[in-house]
Amino acid sequence: MELLFDLHTHTVSSGHAFSTLKENIEEARKKGLLALGTSDHASAMEGAHTPKFFSNYRAIGREILGIRIFRGVEANVMDFTGRLDMEEKLLQQMDYVIASLHSACIRPGTREENTDALIGAMENPWVKIIGHPDDDRYPLDLPRLVRAAKEKDVVLEVNSASASGKTGRLHAERNIPRLLELCRQYQVRVIAGSDAHIWYDVGNLSLARNFLETAQFPEELIANTSLDHLEWVVKNKEVMKG
Repeated sequence: MELLFDLHTHTVSSGHAFSTLKENIEEARKKGLLALGTSDHASAMEGAHTPKFFSNYRAIGREILGIRIFRGVEANVMDFTGRLDMEEKLLQQMDYVIASLHSACIRPGTREENTDALIGAMENPWVKIIGHPDDDRYPLDLPRLVRAAKEKDVVLEVNSASASGKTGRLHAERNIPRLLELCRQYQVRVIAGSDAHIWYDVGNLSLARNFLETAQFPEELIANTSLDHLEWVVKNKEVMKG
């Protein structure tokens, strides 16, 4: 299975990552990726940049070193209604928005509360990806989450870092296969992401690929298998023209 792009990557601007955008792009080229998304944490994450940083994304070229570049954000879900830490006028400027639960921004709730938080985030029209819904620190009602993703046409992430032992997330190795089983059942689209916080992990999708291949997950439901699938998550169709 060939995975052509990686949209979940971080730079030093996230406050707890260790590489520059240039280093990430160079690694993407080295790994043969056709496209790269940069998705630093929004401002509620400790150490992350202010909204001004994201408002100047226009300074980043659309193609660098032969790699198509997409400018996104990993927004933090702030409460159990799904409120995000970025204003709508700025969300509109992003090529894509990942919404995720992070312990620095929201305390773990009950299974119902955590699921409400992510479904509430899906109600935001700019959110097209739910990041790492695989962490037992935030137990989820996965059938309910997957049904909501189907209804709202949101893509669920298969996060390579979650099962790597580098993140502190719990039991992803058990939760991701269950997530994929449900996504197959309901024909919900998924996306593999590295969640790279250092340059050499950019495009490191091997664990996500292993989960997908073991599950014999349909390639037509995997965003990364075709550049055409970028339209599932990139809202600006002018950007899609390349």
